[in-house]
Amino acid sequence: MTRVFVTGMGAITPIGNDVPTFWRNLLDGMCGASKISGFDTEDMPHNIACEVKGFDPKQYMEHKTARRLHRSAQFAVAVARQALTDARLRVDESNWDRVGVLMATGGGGITEIESGALDVVQKGWRSVGPFVVPSAMANAVSCAISIETGARGPVMTSTAACASGHYSIIEGFHFLQRGEADVIIAGGTESVMSMLTMAAFGRMGPLSSRTDDPQHACRPFSIDRDGFVAGEGAAAVILETEEHARARGATLYAEVLGGKLTGDAFHITAPDPDGAGAARALAGAIQMAGLTPDDVDMVFAHGTGTVLNDISESKALKRAFGEAAYNMKITSIKSMIGHALGAAGAQAAVAAICALREGRMPPTINYTPDPEIDLHIVGNQAATVPAHIAIVNAFGFGGQNVVAVFGAANGA
Repeated sequence: MTRVFVTGMGAITPIGNDVPTFWRNLLDGMCGASKISGFDTEDMPHNIACEVKGFDPKQYMEHKTARRLHRSAQFAVAVARQALTDARLRVDESNWDRVGVLMATGGGGITEIESGALDVVQKGWRSVGPFVVPSAMANAVSCAISIETGARGPVMTSTAACASGHYSIIEGFHFLQRGEADVIIAGGTESVMSMLTMAAFGRMGPLSSRTDDPQHACRPFSIDRDGFVAGEGAAAVILETEEHARARGATLYAEVLGGKLTGDAFHITAPDPDGAGAARALAGAIQMAGLTPDDVDMVFAHGTGTVLNDISESKALKRAFGEAAYNMKITSIKSMIGHALGAAGAQAAVAAICALREGRMPPTINYTPDPEIDLHIVGNQAATVPAHIAIVNAFGFGGQNVVAVFGAANGA
């Protein structure tokens, strides 16, 4: 069986626009939530979010290219370039047919669709620009990376709602194991900060109502949780076959050991309250990785901070792992960076890989124990932990469950 390693990483987040800054601020418990600045929210009941700050797309692409890409595609190009640089990997005519791109997103260019629709209604059809379609299409996030980096291997954009970015990593793992590429740029990206999406989520009900206190609004696994804070950003990893990575002397950050996808077949937005589908993903991922529940040190949870998700996830962990679930240390970085939907799983994967490398686990901030969630939550302060095996959960609307397993690369 072909072994697959992570050899580079990139991140654009509300608390740092590169991996070292993102990781340092996670450990420090920094929160990126504040009042929304990107549009007028004066009369909106849900007006807080974790926005990316200080991002300049021209650092990663030409101005003309940036103008033609929606924000999530700009993020995608940025994290791909970061990850390639981190991996010390050059894409050129010697390898471009063997380098693929699997970048995922939940909403794609939904903000461009909103803007275009407003133009049509307010100004008429002649106001619509020629780049609305390429700016709005979801697959621009992968295609832009391919065009900008020269990667000519498999190029695919997947969407699995809040599990999208995580799914792309597992799918990249499978592409490499099938021999379809030597390198995959994989990850997730999202920017759906608009009046339409915030209003829609607000009407649906999963957003936190603590708009007067953004820094303490997202409270995963806490007894007083009341919803998530929307986020944005992106993360990418460079996946390589062991043979390719060792041949070029790459640094091995972590090994992708396996993963599992399942469906709840329950509800279009709500999770299965018993966590049955998520439990099957958890158990299947560990089995695929050739491990037992006792091998798992860390769980980077989906942990949105909604009443339904957090209790369902805790039930799933206990259902899948039994007594071993009580020995795992669990955290949710959404308490600090919000819920970036299609990018969330990839952001958590980067955090998990950093944790495996350093033996430290970032906290779930704003944490007050809930007796019904009687697991070991790393609350409010970073923790030193055994760092051999980490699992990362991502559960999407529609009942899509994705769990990936990462192992430390020490001695690999």
